[in-house]
Amino acid sequence: MKEVKKTQGGNKTTFKVYMQNYWQLYLMLVIPVIYMILLRYKPMLGAIIAFKKFNIFAGIWDSPWIGLAHFKEAFSSRDFWNALKNTLILNLGDLILGFPMPVLLAVFLFEIKNIGIRKATQTILYLPNFLSWVIIAGIITQLFSTSGLVNEIFRNMGMSEVNFLSSPFIWRFVYWFSGIWHDAGYSLIIYLAALTATDPSLGEAAYIDGATRLQRIWHVTIPQIRPTISTLLIMQLGKMVSIDFDRPYMMGNTLVKSASDVISTYVYSIGLQAARFDFATAVGLFQSVVGIILVLSVNKISKKMGEGGIM
Repeated sequence: MKEVKKTQGGNKTTFKVYMQNYWQLYLMLVIPVIYMILLRYKPMLGAIIAFKKFNIFAGIWDSPWIGLAHFKEAFSSRDFWNALKNTLILNLGDLILGFPMPVLLAVFLFEIKNIGIRKATQTILYLPNFLSWVIIAGIITQLFSTSGLVNEIFRNMGMSEVNFLSSPFIWRFVYWFSGIWHDAGYSLIIYLAALTATDPSLGEAAYIDGATRLQRIWHVTIPQIRPTISTLLIMQLGKMVSIDFDRPYMMGNTLVKSASDVISTYVYSIGLQAARFDFATAVGLFQSVVGIILVLSVNKISKKMGEGGIM
């Protein structure tokens, strides 16, 4: 017992000395922790209105409980399933067409030995990320509308015009490629940072063994950044049922509503325009729960396949 007491006393002394040396660091953590509690965790309590018939005058806690009524209403609504279907289609297209593009751009830029060309290209690719979707939607309209530049070129060449922004099928491709143009430069920086940490001696050894440049890229360069690719892929798959509001809302129109009406615009029309905050919260909670399940599932599958997960 005496030895135990000595050990416990020693631990207390060690902890006291540790806090005397590093208390400034913990003091610096106070503000971020308060910020997270007040602005991140406390608002989560508002999700309880998904199970209530919310009355703005009675408040969250005094509004009557109705259980899963909002979820049953959502799952029986044709508009909800149409919005969910469009969300999955648009996100799947972004995943298939958009996800590999930054990887390819980063690898090819990394292979360019001229530093000036590499930096200039990287800057040009990153610039669209600073533009809001309001501006990009205006550019897309000027380019691909019936009287836009692209159709004007088609008419001058004797070709028939294409309904880029009024055909739901073609509009989806305009949506996907505009997303690649806007977002590829941001992800490009992440992959370039991962590539700078790769071991160049492995590529040199492969070159001595007679490997071509494409073989070195495929068998040496890309495997070294697989953990980064795996992490970003897990995060992308976790957002399959979630989608930003501004991009489909600004690029959509009444002619392509069957393709552009997604979960976020559905929540906007139900929650804000119709003032049904409780129903919109239920739909948002559904998105969050499914997103968490997807992230955990894909993370587990990734670990079983020998890749590094996010946790």
